[in-house]
Amino acid sequence: MKFTHLFTRTIKENPKDEVSANAQLLTRAGFVYKNSAGIYTYLPLGWRVLQKIAQIIREEMNAIDGQEVFMSALVEKKYLDPTGRWDINVGFEVKAKGEETASFVAGWTHEEVITAIVTQFVNSYKDLPFSTYQIQTKFRNEARAKSGLLRGKEFMMKDMYSFHASEEDMFAYYDKVRVAYHNVFRRCGVKAYYTVAAGGDFTMSQTHEFQVVTDIGEDIIYVCDKCEHSENKEVSQLKDGEVCKICGGTVHEKKSVEVGNIFPLGTKYSQALNLLFIDEQGTKKSVVMGSYGIGLGRLMGTAVEVHHDEKGILWPESIAPFRIHLIALEGGELKASEIYDTLTQKGIEVLYDDRQGVSAGEKFADADLLGIPYRVVISKKTLEQESIEIKKREQQSTEAKLIPWAKLFDMLV
Repeated sequence: MKFTHLFTRTIKENPKDEVSANAQLLTRAGFVYKNSAGIYTYLPLGWRVLQKIAQIIREEMNAIDGQEVFMSALVEKKYLDPTGRWDINVGFEVKAKGEETASFVAGWTHEEVITAIVTQFVNSYKDLPFSTYQIQTKFRNEARAKSGLLRGKEFMMKDMYSFHASEEDMFAYYDKVRVAYHNVFRRCGVKAYYTVAAGGDFTMSQTHEFQVVTDIGEDIIYVCDKCEHSENKEVSQLKDGEVCKICGGTVHEKKSVEVGNIFPLGTKYSQALNLLFIDEQGTKKSVVMGSYGIGLGRLMGTAVEVHHDEKGILWPESIAPFRIHLIALEGGELKASEIYDTLTQKGIEVLYDDRQGVSAGEKFADADLLGIPYRVVISKKTLEQESIEIKKREQQSTEAKLIPWAKLFDMLV
């Protein structure tokens, strides 16, 4: 993409009402636009990042036999009544003009909907197990919407649901999801701790969260520095500095952000919505379920909180909007355009700063703010040496180096 084709622009000053790094930097760099508290528009650069995250999630969920669906955003009262969740003060009621009372909510969860759907297709133990997931916008009446993408009223979420003939089988799949989630977060460039957390009215035991350590986090976790056993403060009996009872390491208290969670639901939804199957002995039983969520926007915001410096964002290469930030300085425009065309033809994602009348300093500042992994500069000086100047956008990398044009293609393909 050429910079002159982007309708967005960078902003020099931080938005006055934002204190978190992700809100400040994503807004300044033109990745997101804040519509209202907790409600954001993903602009072209931000949408590219979100799509990268979504693709990683799809690959990992498909690898454990997840089947992707897309459910309706409007959830009718009839689905939530059997579980008593219509009256929970979480979502937004949707009422048509002329109606006195609402009969729908904007979907804040889909356990009931997917359970009702599955009743049409499950009869026997032979129909089990399976899992299905979607990536969709969720709506929740968050009274304390803040910290940019970390706490919102409207957000993108991957929610997956699994269906089993036994608790044993459900927990076996639960462990597969744990591994898949670690793969997702590692590929997105963040380290997530598998954390014991509280259960709820619709879980059969304690649940687990995936927590990323960052100073902006609202959660408190206790983590062993050796075996990495982690517990949420809400359920933990651990204390900062004490010896880990599992391995003898040292427990540390840390602030963190939850980027994913997994819930053993048991039979509470299947009983409420009459999801039954006939086992091998011919007995009718309730299906055992699990639920698994990842917040895409929250993961994106957390990546920024973990990967930034005083100049801007430091995107992990796997989720960066582009791989190369190509900059043409005076005298290098023709060669830069040629290299841009070659890279694009080779399928390498490039943002080409082709702006004229903009100083080198401003272009470099924008490159640092946007945080694309590689900055490539073409100028009169580099042309004289038949080279390009390349620099990695990393906190510890301050030196740019000259390499021949051909080597750029070799190192990227």
